Amino acid sequence: MIIYEGTKTEFVHDITNEILIEKLYDSFKEKIGRTSKAEIRSWENSLQRMSNVMQDDGIPKDAAVAIEFKIPNTSKRVDFIIAGNDGSQDHVVIVELKQWSEVEKVEGKEAIVKTVVGKGLREVTHPSYQAWSYAALIEDFNENVQRQNIQLKPCAYLHNYRKTESDQLTDPIYESYLNKAPVYTKGEIEKLRAFIKKYIRMGDEHKLIYQIDNGRIRPSKSLQDSLNSMLKGNEEFIMIDEQKVFYETALQLATECVQQNKKQVMIIEGGPGTGKSVMAINLLVNLTNRDMMTLYVTKNAAPRNIYSTKLKKDFKKSRIDNLFKGSGSFTEVSENEFDVILVDEAHRLNAKSGMFQNKGENQVMELIKGSKFTLFFIDENQRVTLSDIGSVEMIEKYAKQFNAEVIRGTLSSQFRCDGSDGYIAWLDDVLQIRETANTHDIGMDYDIRMFDDPNKMLTEIEHFNKRNNKSRIMAGYCWEWPKANREKVEYKDITIPEHNFGISWNINNTWAIENASVHEAGCIHTAQGLEFDYVGVIIGDDLRYEDGQVITDYTKRAKTDQSLKGIKKIAKEDPEQAQNLADPIIRNTYRTLMTRGQKGCFVYCTDPGLQEYLTGRLEYVKRYKKQEGLLFTTDSFEGYQ
Repeated sequence: MIIYEGTKTEFVHDITNEILIEKLYDSFKEKIGRTSKAEIRSWENSLQRMSNVMQDDGIPKDAAVAIEFKIPNTSKRVDFIIAGNDGSQDHVVIVELKQWSEVEKVEGKEAIVKTVVGKGLREVTHPSYQAWSYAALIEDFNENVQRQNIQLKPCAYLHNYRKTESDQLTDPIYESYLNKAPVYTKGEIEKLRAFIKKYIRMGDEHKLIYQIDNGRIRPSKSLQDSLNSMLKGNEEFIMIDEQKVFYETALQLATECVQQNKKQVMIIEGGPGTGKSVMAINLLVNLTNRDMMTLYVTKNAAPRNIYSTKLKKDFKKSRIDNLFKGSGSFTEVSENEFDVILVDEAHRLNAKSGMFQNKGENQVMELIKGSKFTLFFIDENQRVTLSDIGSVEMIEKYAKQFNAEVIRGTLSSQFRCDGSDGYIAWLDDVLQIRETANTHDIGMDYDIRMFDDPNKMLTEIEHFNKRNNKSRIMAGYCWEWPKANREKVEYKDITIPEHNFGISWNINNTWAIENASVHEAGCIHTAQGLEFDYVGVIIGDDLRYEDGQVITDYTKRAKTDQSLKGIKKIAKEDPEQAQNLADPIIRNTYRTLMTRGQKGCFVYCTDPGLQEYLTGRLEYVKRYKKQEGLLFTTDSFEGYQ
């Protein structure tokens, strides 16, 4: 998706005649949604400077220009693109624009600098790294770039920044990324022009901007599929922006804690698809390679089972067991027994451990006690059982008990739901988890569909699964999961008689990667922590719509579900308290299931009222898109599949 596209001549004309900002505002509003003219005007200075750059007779008039190109499968956008040919090879020059006027280098953290952002001095990625990483992501996702051998040439332009002798922006510690993406500053307009003219000597005859914007998107990587390669030291996922900043910070802090024998705790908050698990695995690899005793810990058995299955072909079981642990493994841990513990899905931590919840004192406390540096990845909106006690407040409480300094950060980059922060905000509004501005807008195109027949939804999931085995059915835990027939796929645990529909719960722990498992349904306990391309979600009777409200009903949960264990006892003493405890659990469950899909989510509701409500909300989105000139249909997603 591109906010503005034209030739060099058209771009310069629009700047000169002071109509570009109005065009950008109208296009941004149409294609993405809410914005303000003030926000758009913040680009005006940078775009005026790029107009000055482009006014060179050596840059062809019919070179293509694009502004604000959205990188597929992320929420990130490239500032400025110029496309053309050098006489024999197609090139696309990517320019990352910065209005910075000062920069401080940061020692000990790869590709990180300090600059004034907002009202304070903050650590951010070096402009060369940012430009290079964005180009690498486009190349990784876009099949046309690869098949047609379109060369991407990134650079950065800091038009308000004037270099000094021994300048920190171009310090030798950044040399590797400066070589990949040179940086140009105030007074270096001729150097930037020379860089552009080196690759753009002829116009965009092959419609490169169109090829990139409309190119087929390669199947997205999943952590479970890339794990083997990552543990062998290969870089499978490129970290961008705040991901990279927090990753480098964690590396530095962990190293300091081990070398200086001190204790620290880091908390990284982030919603679905913000790359928390990818960061955790990358840190596991890097810290282990630095001879630090490092563990990856998660309460969720599902991802650990998948990881073990994926890794057993290349790694010994003893190594796998020494790297990946359940959160209940530390009841008898000695203080600082490990160098580093990386806690994924920290919101799922429990107080007690063991099958009967009778061991240990508190998992948060035990994990902090057990390592010099403990890193918690957390999203409190994904707490899905009554026993989930992981919270930022609790982590800070026990960190204080052990005199450990706490460092916090928040991730916002989206790598799920087609990079749409808007979809997740829309979903929160729809499920009445919180009121958001996204009442009728999901931000980007994301394949969200309602099905009035679960059989049709299953057929569609089966269709997508044939491509790469990354589509699955999931359901709310409103149907019993008896032990007697647990391993019989022909036994239909989930039945919807009015549609003659039946499907079994997943029969093994590797449901997410077994081809045949597309004919089985996962639940919150087997799906959380994993990701797919497309998911079909069956919303059961524990969520319905009445009198203008989305209502939760914990009495409709299956007896075999442990998520709300003990709720009936609480209800006898205090029904209101029971409802207040169960309500967010049920809403968070469906929010989590409906954000497992990177490309699409299909939904069927057993409650007719909820089915009608969600269908209406989705139709509202479509009417809004049509009104704004961007009506999408299911066919429009073919390029993203």
